[in-house]
Amino acid sequence: MVEYTHYKHILDNLLTAVIVVDETLTLQYLNNSAEILICASGGQAVGRELADFVREQGVDPSQFVHTLENNESYTKRYAKWRLHTGDEITVDYSVESNEETDCFHIEVQPLDRLIRISKDEAMLSAQETSRSLMRSLAHEIKNPLGGIRGAAQLLSREFGDSDLNEYTRIIIDETDRLRDLVDRMLGPRVPSVRKPTNIHDALEHVAAVIDVEAEHRVKIIRDYDPSIPDLIGDRGQIIQALLNICRNALQALQENNTVSPEIRLKTRIQRRFTIGRKHHALIARATITDNGPGIEPDLISNIFFPMITGRAEGTGLGLAITQNLINQHEGLVECQSSPGETMFTLYLPLDTDYAET
Repeated sequence: MVEYTHYKHILDNLLTAVIVVDETLTLQYLNNSAEILICASGGQAVGRELADFVREQGVDPSQFVHTLENNESYTKRYAKWRLHTGDEITVDYSVESNEETDCFHIEVQPLDRLIRISKDEAMLSAQETSRSLMRSLAHEIKNPLGGIRGAAQLLSREFGDSDLNEYTRIIIDETDRLRDLVDRMLGPRVPSVRKPTNIHDALEHVAAVIDVEAEHRVKIIRDYDPSIPDLIGDRGQIIQALLNICRNALQALQENNTVSPEIRLKTRIQRRFTIGRKHHALIARATITDNGPGIEPDLISNIFFPMITGRAEGTGLGLAITQNLINQHEGLVECQSSPGETMFTLYLPLDTDYAET
């Protein structure tokens, strides 16, 4: 067994994961970061084979032995590791042999968090640009709509009871429909009121609405963490965001005649989470999962942009509005989908205070 007594304190405080194995690929040492990375304590792992805890996709573990025998060192970028828990992680790692101990050291830098932060930051930036464009476009559309509607009303008065009134009525009705669509594109017009809001109270309100709309034919499963404290936010906006997602789930279940349809509502606390460039100590994570047909893979990356929808009757505004409302709370919405399971995850900071506006 290799002794690291003199350096253990230093190694255990490194953010980089350090793993030491011998020539038989038996684990000799893990620092704290490595224990967190592979989801196993040193007491559990030391003395057992590395392959019991982690395997690299498409790579034979004997490659490490070859490195040791030839006194070589190498670095690999964006490697895919599958953990003993079944999770898959992306890492950069370097392997270096040590002739004095007949062991080699693996330094591992997990990348999933950095990749997710970069992806989320790019998504938030793109969505903000899209929202600015849509707001500008909406204002440009509303101005002539008012003129068209006014002109149609004047013509209607001139025609009196003429059959031509049917045409002016169509013009007015369609103008009103377009104006309503534009108003939705612009988002909520009522100033938000921030105050302590319980995420479970909001979810229960949404669950009651969905249960009635589904005529009690969809099973709603609750899995709440009662320890989640109140967040500071606009209760109405949070309910609207949750309702948009749950209604989409309900429509997907109904339109595809899903057998034993279910919507699962789950909440958990998440610590040390980054949204955009801001790090939060505490996050409330709410997931809404349905067992419907899933979302087309080519829609997933763009699903929160305005006018993107997989439904013939959809406007593509519901999820864009949802993301906008949660963004206003410094939060984020993500989506994962596969046939038989679609999950939307809302991240809402619990460590952020807002002034009432």
